[in-house]
Amino acid sequence: MCNRFQLQASSAEVAATFGLTDVALSGLNLPHEMFPRRPGLVLTAGGARLMEWGWPGPKGASGPVTNVRNLESPFWRGALANPERRCLIPMTRFCEWEGEAGAKRARWFGISDQPVFAAAGVWRPLDDGAVFAMLTTAPNPLVAAVHPKAMPVLLAGKQALRWTLLPWEEAQAMVASYPAAAMWVE
Repeated sequence: MCNRFQLQASSAEVAATFGLTDVALSGLNLPHEMFPRRPGLVLTAGGARLMEWGWPGPKGASGPVTNVRNLESPFWRGALANPERRCLIPMTRFCEWEGEAGAKRARWFGISDQPVFAAAGVWRPLDDGAVFAMLTTAPNPLVAAVHPKAMPVLLAGKQALRWTLLPWEEAQAMVASYPAAAMWVE
């Protein structure tokens, strides 16, 4: 499951990709590599901010939940239904691991004609900040060759902001595998 991604882009590049003003990102120290329980850049209908990656798990969970798999789960229903709780997670590539334990290697994926793109996400405020989780979906054939369970829900360009605005009935249509032919892997 995607638990590592990079954002190797300037705030100006991120702003231009999603049709924002560079001012929206000013003052944010953009991390270049993100892992669970660390801050990552998140774009919401209310603006850009850093949030910790990992949603508090259900009672008895061993740690935070980083990926949203079951869109029908009552655990996620409130955040998904509310456009104000949906977000974009900008990135330039994401990682899936290939191989057996002890010999795994990182395989990086991106979108060929989109140097900066986003994963669909949800976020929530906490007493001491805010957290986010990334939506996943069935993998396309390119990703499935490395990780057959899932891939992030990828959104590209200015249209990606629709994820944070549309009613859930319409936003649900955006939850799909990105076309393999439009992606690269290294």
